[in-house]
Amino acid sequence: MNTVLKRSLLKIPFAPSVAAVLGLGGARLRALSDLPKRGVGAEIGVHIGDFSDAILSVAKPKKLHLIDPWKCFESEEYGSSWYGNRVDQNTMDERYSEVCERFKDGITKGRLEVHRNESRIALGELENNSLDFVYIDGDHTYEGVKGDLELSLEKVKVGGVITGDDYGPGSWWEGGVKRAVDEFGWNESVKLLWIEGTQFFFRKCK
Repeated sequence: MNTVLKRSLLKIPFAPSVAAVLGLGGARLRALSDLPKRGVGAEIGVHIGDFSDAILSVAKPKKLHLIDPWKCFESEEYGSSWYGNRVDQNTMDERYSEVCERFKDGITKGRLEVHRNESRIALGELENNSLDFVYIDGDHTYEGVKGDLELSLEKVKVGGVITGDDYGPGSWWEGGVKRAVDEFGWNESVKLLWIEGTQFFFRKCK
């Protein structure tokens, strides 16, 4: 499906049929719908930019930071991931270039900023308490998700949202996302609003 058609579909009031065409499960569509509107946000884990496009169309942020190293990780731990040794660095470089081309208009207008770096560095460089939301779908290891959650808590404003994908037993990450999210839920600075399917959704309360 081409990008123009996807953007057109995202303007239709939410319905299961629209979600199915876009390849979005109901829970992920709910996460999109619940994102703060016209704020400043960050997406950790961009891949080819499909969900980035959905965020832009639905949440209409005035600024969106796209964070992804587009790097091939050769360690055995990442072997079955989209960024593991099933692909080479040339493929990752091509994905990065395609994302920049896909969003060149928004980048030129300052609505988007692409950060080609690991989240601990790229997100870490953003001002504390400056974001309205962070969507986490990057490094799925326990340590990776734990770090993204903790750093997001510093960067999101009180009342802002920390949400993400792949909660559950998982695939190659062997439940690392679920473990990190469950532990994060004990933090008194956040309130877990809901978990549905593979999506989790927190609000920063203090």
